[in-house]
Amino acid sequence: MLVINEQEIIRTYGMKEAIQDITDVLKAKEAEKIANPHRTVIEFPQHEASALYMPSADLVDEVIAVKVVTIFPNNPSNGKPTTQGVVLLSDAQNGEHLAMLNASYLTRLRTGALSGIATDYLAKKDAKVVTVIGTGAMAFEQVLAVLAVRNIERILLVNRTAAKAQKFGEKLKDFGIEIPYEVLEDVSSAVRQADIICCATRSNEPVFNGEDLQPGTHINGVGSYLPHMLEVDLVTITRASKIVVDDFAGVKDEAGELMHAEKIGKWSFEDVHGEIGKLVIGEIKARENVEEITFFKSVGAAYFDLAVAKGVYVKAKEQGIGTEIDV
Repeated sequence: MLVINEQEIIRTYGMKEAIQDITDVLKAKEAEKIANPHRTVIEFPQHEASALYMPSADLVDEVIAVKVVTIFPNNPSNGKPTTQGVVLLSDAQNGEHLAMLNASYLTRLRTGALSGIATDYLAKKDAKVVTVIGTGAMAFEQVLAVLAVRNIERILLVNRTAAKAQKFGEKLKDFGIEIPYEVLEDVSSAVRQADIICCATRSNEPVFNGEDLQPGTHINGVGSYLPHMLEVDLVTITRASKIVVDDFAGVKDEAGELMHAEKIGKWSFEDVHGEIGKLVIGEIKARENVEEITFFKSVGAAYFDLAVAKGVYVKAKEQGIGTEIDV
């Protein structure tokens, strides 16, 4: 079995490859070539934490993936990362375990790639300003994905701790991104200026007021993934002319803001425009005019991890990356 660590993955595989592989797996899922059992979530309320177990399989290439990811928000105070994960890749012809990959970066990358694809279909073609609300670990790849599909001229950063937002901006600069960034404490101002908004928080209450959204804004919501989390408010949900989701079964059980809106009778899952895969194959319409407010909601699904893990494994074998071990 090949063991591939995070630094090896980062050197081998980036946003361009992830967007292509996620696009391909979305098409495969729509063609019923992917098996994706619902994931298991175990919560640890005493730590405000959770563990996710996510299996999937490619029925054509005959490859199985299982991701295990833990999310412990209090870890940084102990010098440990919030999110830790691994993906086990196996051969579905003979059961051989092919590779074990660090999944922290891959999770951020595939989530970013999904937002990039959604942004490409739903954001205005001339979008120039992206506002990032929540500058934690998940946010960086969100920005990279938006930059991959739109010619952004300004990046606005909002975080509960302004110093953390400033460090995030410096990280973008160190990565080679020369687009000007600004740290704002006034979230309303940041939202009113935005063409695209990326939310990547674990908030239990809305992180911005939907009344501040300007016509034509596109929102990517990737942070809230449990029923009690409410990253986006009801106003945003009801103002959106198109709500696209990554995986319908997942959002019905895990997208707190959408579940809450349906529970109080202000919205229904029947109002979902469709899954992102149907955008990719052209079964549902993308943005139709410059006035629409659009919302992409992502909670994740195992076949997205399968797609990027397969991509990394192929590149690693080609380039001789990783460490072979006996199991």
